[in-house]
Amino acid sequence: MSASDQRRIAVIGAGIGGLTLAIALRRYGIGVDIYEQTSELREVGAAVALSANATRFFEQFGLTTELSSRWFEVSALIFRDGRSGSVIGRHDVGATYRKRFGAPYVGIHRADLQAILSAAVGLDSIRLRKRLVDIDDSGARAMLRFDDGCTSDADLVIGADGARSFVRRWVLGYDDALYSGCSGFRGMVPMAAVPTLPDPTALQFWMGPGGHLLHYPMGHDHINFLLVERHPAPWPRRDWILPATEGEQLRHFAQWHPAVVEMITARPISDRWGLFHRPPLGRWTRGRVTLLGDAAHQLAPHHGQGAGQSIEDAVVLAACLKSGSGTLADALERYERLRRGRTRKVQYASISAADVLHLPDGDNADRRNARLASLDGALHHLSWIHEFDASRQEPSERQGGTWL
Repeated sequence: MSASDQRRIAVIGAGIGGLTLAIALRRYGIGVDIYEQTSELREVGAAVALSANATRFFEQFGLTTELSSRWFEVSALIFRDGRSGSVIGRHDVGATYRKRFGAPYVGIHRADLQAILSAAVGLDSIRLRKRLVDIDDSGARAMLRFDDGCTSDADLVIGADGARSFVRRWVLGYDDALYSGCSGFRGMVPMAAVPTLPDPTALQFWMGPGGHLLHYPMGHDHINFLLVERHPAPWPRRDWILPATEGEQLRHFAQWHPAVVEMITARPISDRWGLFHRPPLGRWTRGRVTLLGDAAHQLAPHHGQGAGQSIEDAVVLAACLKSGSGTLADALERYERLRRGRTRKVQYASISAADVLHLPDGDNADRRNARLASLDGALHHLSWIHEFDASRQEPSERQGGTWL
């Protein structure tokens, strides 16, 4: 038995990234213990869009049949003027996308995805009601302490505990969340509730000065949307969520296209979500503790890559930890070398996308529209993300590069 097979690995968080890591490691014969703070497995948010850089791995894991009955394959990528509804750019996805990138572009309810991934991991590997409150890495192994008084030790601790990561705070010594200047309302509506919506099976951006609406189809004949506006500034409280009153979602969008208004008023208003992100880190690892997914590189949501980059992280980290990968320190250094440059570039692209989507009327908006009208122009912003296969490629300079 190799040293990597004997390592005790603790994963903090049973979200998409942590579960994917457990599945990927098991393919190399490496087991993990997953510690989840909630009393039941549940994902925050209604749905997630997954592009080919993520969905290609579900086929490798043998999960495509189960997932394909739950997800909805996006038919097109469409950019629209949010006020007039006119099409700025329309690009087929479906079979054309699969042929170009080797895997589908889909929307799926987070709960469906988590249920399938957790079943693949096995519930016997997941310990619920385990809120981590301390890490002591001064001994022969890292010692974990939970709020119920229990402890556990591990040769490697992987913080996959999301955007509000305790493990990241332990690695850094402080909370470094940054408000992006935008907030949003999230919703999930039946397709039947938006009869005036054109192209309901497409992923669409409705753009305008100071805001945008993103929506895409998901399983169960529903549509998931995120309505974003540049408001308020600054964010007024420590919590990332503000209570909202009905009609507040129309503050900026009341005069937008009727299909936009129909969608954002089809269900009772959600809370207002502050859209936070975190700055890229110089290192992800402290001693025997490293980070994965949002804990390492929380993104603004405008490229839809939060889950995708977590899945890429998981595939790469598993490969680095497999038998024959050398010492644990070597494996973690290789993991960071392969991931930090790419995720940094995706972080920058995601935060700057809001500036592009929210341009005021004028020459810059006209130039943006001309670029997005062409397939080559749209692919300039997307292909370097979607084409990447983290199991077979090192990222090129365009794809983010490799560096420490």
